[in-house]
Amino acid sequence: MTNKQKYNKAFTETFGINEDALDGIEYNSIPEWDSVGHMGLIAALEETFDIMMEMDEIINFSGYEKGKEMLKIYKIEI
Repeated sequence: MTNKQKYNKAFTETFGINEDALDGIEYNSIPEWDSVGHMGLIAALEETFDIMMEMDEIINFSGYEKGKEMLKIYKIEI
């Protein structure tokens, strides 16, 4: 499984959405991505990629595209 597939799976499983809904999705743009959903997504990504995000990174993880950029900090290319 590629990093992009893993990344997408974290979103689709956390929020119960289809992959075709991922482009442009941002925090609070769907009811499932509220503060509780956000922490669920972060936990899924941390487990998937075996990382531990800093609080500032968790707060700044504001969307699907932004998350791809942020994972580069951990040398994870999506």
